Order: sequence, then C-alpha cells, then structure tokens
Amino acid sequence: MTNIKYEPVIGLEVHVQLKTKTKAFCGCANEFGSKENTNICPVCLGLPGSLPVLNAQVLVGAARVALALDCTIRHFIKFDRKNYFYPDLPKNFQISQFDMPLSENGHLDIKVDGISPKRIRIKRVHLEEDAGKLMHPEGSISSLVDFNRAGTPLLEIVTEPDIYSPEEAYAYLSDLKLMLQYLDISDCDMEKGSLRCDANISIRPAGETKLGTKAELKNMNSFKAVKAALEYEIKRQAQSLDAGERIVQETRLWDEKKEVTLPMRSKEEAHDYRYFPEPDLPPFTFTDADIEGMRNSLPELPQQRLRRFVENFGLGEKDAAVLIADKELADFFEACVEIYNEPKKISNWISGPVLFNMNSRNSSFGALRLTPGHLTDLICLVEDGTVSNLVGKDILAQMLAAGSAPKDIVREKNLAQVSGADELNEIIEEVIAANKKSVDDYACGKENALMFLVGQVMKRSGGKANPKVARSLLAERLKRT
Repeated sequence: MTNIKYEPVIGLEVHVQLKTKTKAFCGCANEFGSKENTNICPVCLGLPGSLPVLNAQVLVGAARVALALDCTIRHFIKFDRKNYFYPDLPKNFQISQFDMPLSENGHLDIKVDGISPKRIRIKRVHLEEDAGKLMHPEGSISSLVDFNRAGTPLLEIVTEPDIYSPEEAYAYLSDLKLMLQYLDISDCDMEKGSLRCDANISIRPAGETKLGTKAELKNMNSFKAVKAALEYEIKRQAQSLDAGERIVQETRLWDEKKEVTLPMRSKEEAHDYRYFPEPDLPPFTFTDADIEGMRNSLPELPQQRLRRFVENFGLGEKDAAVLIADKELADFFEACVEIYNEPKKISNWISGPVLFNMNSRNSSFGALRLTPGHLTDLICLVEDGTVSNLVGKDILAQMLAAGSAPKDIVREKNLAQVSGADELNEIIEEVIAANKKSVDDYACGKENALMFLVGQVMKRSGGKANPKVARSLLAERLKRT
C-alpha cells in the first residue's frame, strides 16, 4: 500500500525462541505444551540466592544466526539487566544485552514482486531471556500466569528503518523465517509464540528525510496481521497529520477482530529500563578462530540453494524459488533427482500436482505420504506412456491417500493407458457417431473441433486413451469421412 502524500518508514524487531533442550540460564526443559508451571526452578523464577549459568548452545546458536545475516560478531560481549515490572516477569528484570550486544551491522536481501533485490540492514542481533505468559480466562475477573516460558532463550533481530511499505515488511519476515528454518535454530511457529514481531512505524511527507514520530505495534500473531496492522497505521497517522493533529510516540496493540490499532502505553526509552551490567554473569569472549569455525559450519542458505538449483539443474528462478521456499520440499526434490535425473520434469510435478494436493488438503509437505521413489516411479509411468498425464495426477492423489506405490495402483485398478489401434478405433467410431456437428466442423477446416473430439475419446476411455495415438487415429479416420 502506498500513499503519494506520505512515505511510511518501518523498522522491525523480531523475537525468535531458540529450540535448545534447556533454557538460557538454567537446566529447565525448554519445551512447548507442558503443564503450566512445571518447567520452572529457582533460577528462572529469580528466587533469592539462585545464580544463572549461560547455556553454551544458546550462545553458539545465536552467533550462527548473526553470521548468516552477515553481522559482525563482537569479540567481547556481556549481559545486562533490563529492569521493569510486569506480572509475568518473576525477577522484575530481564537478562538481556544493551551496549555490548552479540552482533551488529548485518543485512538481509529481499525481493518484492520479483523486482531487484533490496537490502534491509540489520542493526543488531542480541540474546535475552523470554518472560512468562499471562492468560486471561474469558468471564473471569482475574488473570493467570504460566512461568514455563520464563528463561526461554530469545534472539532479538532488529532492523534499521529501511522498510518503506507493508509489502516489504511481509517479504522481509518471510525470507527471515525461511533462513531461520534452514539454520534449524527455531520452529518459527507464531501460534506457539516462538516467532514474534513488533513493528516501529512513522510517516513523513514524500521527499522528506527527517523521520516522523513513531508508534510501536504489538500483538501481531501472523505475517498477514503485521501487514494489515501497518496498512491501518499508515492510514491512521496520515489522517491525524491531515487534521493538524500531533502524532504521539506510543505502543499500540493490533486488534485482530476489529482490524484496528489501539493505544496501550507511552513508548519507553532505554533510560526507562535502568539497564546495568548483569552482576551474576561474567563477560564472554569469541576469538577469530571461534567465529570462523562457526561461519564455516553454516549450512547452505536459501538464496545459495536457489542459485545452485538454477545453475546446476537448469531450473528457472521462479521454479527454484518455489522449491527452496520449503526446506523439506527442496530436500525431497534433490532426493528425486538422485533417483531420476530429470530435474525439470520433477520440478514441474512438485510445483504442480504435488503442491496442489498439499494445498487442497491444507497440509504441510512433511505430512504428505509421499516418497522420492514413489514420485519418480509415477513420473516414469507417465513418460513411458504406461498412463496418461491426466491419470497420473489421479494416481498421485490415491498415492497420498493410501501411501501405495504407483505401479500397484495401476495394476489393481487397471489404469494402464490404452494405445492399441483396435480398442481406440472402437471408441473413435462411437465418438464420431455421437458428435456429428464437430465432425462437420472439422471437415469445414475448424481445427479446434479435432481437439474437442480427442477430448471425447479421452472421456469415453475414462482418461486411459493415449492422447497422441488417439489424435493420430482420429485425424486419419476423419479424412475418410
């Protein structure tokens, strides 16, 4: 959405829960869905005398994300206390990082609507711990709190104000989530709260360089909601300025049902939190060798994989983008190519019939009952003429429903393609007798009539007729009419 009078300026803060076995500073299990207040201990509850100990896997995992975003890793880092009171924060402070964060000055390149890449600068990537979770039972006058989430390792990824539209924000979040999934650092499930996003947005007159007064948007539980909230806020701020009103710096909540943002509180600044160094955690250091070792351990990232698919497999960029957009899908594609070295044909089947079935079932790819061997066997059956392309798609649906091999389905249901002249000619005579007008149209030079008649042959054969053979025999027969 654009407004020719005003230009929106957006910065995003993404919080990612890391999927380590234990929490950031204690040995409690880091898992979702446990009974309330069971994964807790004196450390994550902040009880007197308890001391935090940093989980090494948290530090390494966070550094790998920072390196994937091309950030500069700080050799000397420390943790700080971010002080504020909230009912789900048992310590009344949050262990975070302030002036010496893990990393700074990275970037992520995005594409919007297939245009040239745009670089979104990453201001910083730092570590902190999550708070607990407040629950507000409907109809109750009280709230409940679950501290299981307190102390969960949380990575905060902060952009510079480089995003100028809700569409760019959506593209950035989608590409960031994909990169995190390739790193296998988080399940990125927004419904579980393992990926959350706050957006800072201001508007300014078109052509102006000075930033306007920003609002921070919270409570957005999907990328679609982020986009919708930003679109609403642009309109709200523009209407306020047009009315001569002053934009107030504040935190606003997104109301999903009403599709509006609502004021929550005035926006805090860093000094409001009274940051000071965490006295119970020593500073940590990375050597050059440590950083290079982590950099070399990074897996192939989405854009690297896209380029390889284009260069090594001869795929178009759009086809490759469909495959790499789901790591499981891309892994499946490569497993198929190892069995049957026809990358383009495999890509067409995956991006066409396979994804169609996945979407119609509202299923993830991993939930489909499909193996590389079964899909490549099916493609071979279509390519060698055993079954038609149309029947092949029907067989795929049956494979996904039953988990059966395609050859077994062809044999059990007698789906082999009919290519014999005797059987096809019998069907052709029936079609000619039943479609006199189309026969006459073809005789008058209307080529489309032939394709209609071929379609009727396919229909009468239950999709089993070999379309190429049927077309040839039908054309030959019509010459004698």
